[in-house]
Amino acid sequence: MNLGKIKIHDLKRIRTEKGDVYHGIKSTDVGFYGFNEMYFSQIRYNQVKGWKRHNIMIMNLIVPVGNVKFKFTVDGCEYREFSIGDLNYKRITVPPGIWFSFEGLSKENYVVNVSNILHDPEESENIELNSFNL
Repeated sequence: MNLGKIKIHDLKRIRTEKGDVYHGIKSTDVGFYGFNEMYFSQIRYNQVKGWKRHNIMIMNLIVPVGNVKFKFTVDGCEYREFSIGDLNYKRITVPPGIWFSFEGLSKENYVVNVSNILHDPEESENIELNSFNL
């Protein structure tokens, strides 16, 4: 697996007088690999969650509230970093086999994962945050 397989997709944010509309993902979008579960993860300001690696799941990560910095690595030697959310509204498609961590950059932060499979605790791995020197 290589980090070049991570894809960033621009998302539409439609501003309206009574409240904005945030596009997420459609079945016709590049990066859509089916839908079995969507879940929300809260990450507090200056807190970091990770490292985690999914072995089967394809993630589509969206931050509709706040701003979150994601770090990705395959082996700890190279990494890619993206910040998405209010300031940079995008969707990140992450194939299986890539380690990731994420950090809350705003007072309130929510990450949405639209995944192609149902959650299975046996399908992913977790290691200590200090496992990679990134």
